[in-house]
Amino acid sequence: MSKKKNTVKPDNAVQSPKSSAEVGIKLDKKTMVIISVVLFSIMVFAGILTQVMPRGEYQTQMIDGHESIINGTYTQIDFKMPIWKIILSPILVFASSEATTGLAIILFIVLIGGTFLILDKVGALKYIMSVIIKKFGSRKYTLLAVMVFVCMLLSSTAGILEESVTLVPIAVAISLALGWDSFVGLGISLVSIAFGFTAATFNPFNVMTVQKLAGLEVFSGLWLRLIVFAAVYAVLTGYLIVYAKKIEKHPEKSLSYENDKVLRRKFSLDESDALLSDPAVRKATRSFVFCLCGVLVFIILDFIVKAGGMISLPAMALLFTIGGLLAGYNAGLRGKNLAKSFVAGIKSIAPALPLIIFVIAISYILKEGKIIHTILNFVYNVVSGFNPYQSILLLFLFVVVLEFFIGSGTAKAFLIMPLVAPLADLVGVTRQSVVLSFCLGDGFTNLLYPTSGIMIIAIGLVGISYGKWLRWSWKLFALEGVISVAFMLLAVAVNYH
Repeated sequence: MSKKKNTVKPDNAVQSPKSSAEVGIKLDKKTMVIISVVLFSIMVFAGILTQVMPRGEYQTQMIDGHESIINGTYTQIDFKMPIWKIILSPILVFASSEATTGLAIILFIVLIGGTFLILDKVGALKYIMSVIIKKFGSRKYTLLAVMVFVCMLLSSTAGILEESVTLVPIAVAISLALGWDSFVGLGISLVSIAFGFTAATFNPFNVMTVQKLAGLEVFSGLWLRLIVFAAVYAVLTGYLIVYAKKIEKHPEKSLSYENDKVLRRKFSLDESDALLSDPAVRKATRSFVFCLCGVLVFIILDFIVKAGGMISLPAMALLFTIGGLLAGYNAGLRGKNLAKSFVAGIKSIAPALPLIIFVIAISYILKEGKIIHTILNFVYNVVSGFNPYQSILLLFLFVVVLEFFIGSGTAKAFLIMPLVAPLADLVGVTRQSVVLSFCLGDGFTNLLYPTSGIMIIAIGLVGISYGKWLRWSWKLFALEGVISVAFMLLAVAVNYH
């Protein structure tokens, strides 16, 4: 009987719509509403800034296909963004240069929703969890440490970040099955990848791009970045293990305790033996995992040819979706039932789409309002009056603040490095130290601000509110900040090259 329960019946025998309502991704409505209000408020604030701040521009030039500013060319301009453009920015943004990024993220999220419902419906997610727990159940902290290392390594070298969203539901399900909570699952997936991005070694999005803009040999200065990676890994792994042991002893102390009760029932492995012996589910899961492994090939290829994500991101979206559809097909979910399941999954994640639109609308307002270069010019003038130790910390702080408005590391690099690189020479800071401060300020902050599409989708997937997320993660962000400050001061002290 259990075998029949876990095998999807072919075609018109498949149970839907009730079964579809019980599987797939479920976004927390309260979290989505609260973050929508926060993002709308930020959008209004950005609009106000365009009306009250001086507007100005630097002259720019094209470098490697990106617009880069020319130092010393800042001038104020007589311009004020029309109010109607601010009001209509969530629509107008799709006719701007931000549209490509926004549409790519929206498409990625849509495909994730459709794919996960199928994987959940055919039992592939539970199968993956059962295999992992069977192999590592007695060595779960070793498993935790390995997962953190692998995720950090992928991000630190190949620069994956947005792709982490696909790992969150699986990591959270494994975490719950091992007696932990949703926060540990987020820690071994989303947080690990974001912190690996910060502790960059060969990351093409920040290390390679920033070093090229600073006039340095690409991937030079590796010795200190490797030490940073080791330090960040040790702190993150230690933090997660201490927290996981605490939750094992006292599950009720988890901020996600009530919500995790629902998720534990959903991902219950009471029938794991029957699931593991079910040939249809095994075949479905293997087809998905095979496609997922193919993504690694494209990530490596992207890194080798220095495509900056133009290969790995589309490949991730395509192979992830193909893997999910193959899993459904191999488990007996065919024709209209497969299509209906995919559409149902898309509907389940659709409430997240307005949040992405708000995020890119904020960037649109700041850019069209001509105040970003004014802010850059102000920071440039301030930093030039400080000593090397103060300057490096101010630059780090500036990158952290700028992350609130501009999430892309590459975009920030082309925006600020033409100013910061020559400034570093004037204040006695090596350009390699500036590269380090840029990397340390970018990445982990993607998990801090409500303007981070990656973070709001990830916590929404497991029903965690933004407030609870900050209450759990602030200590981790504080530790990362302390590590960053220590290494930046060390870089100045040793005249890091």
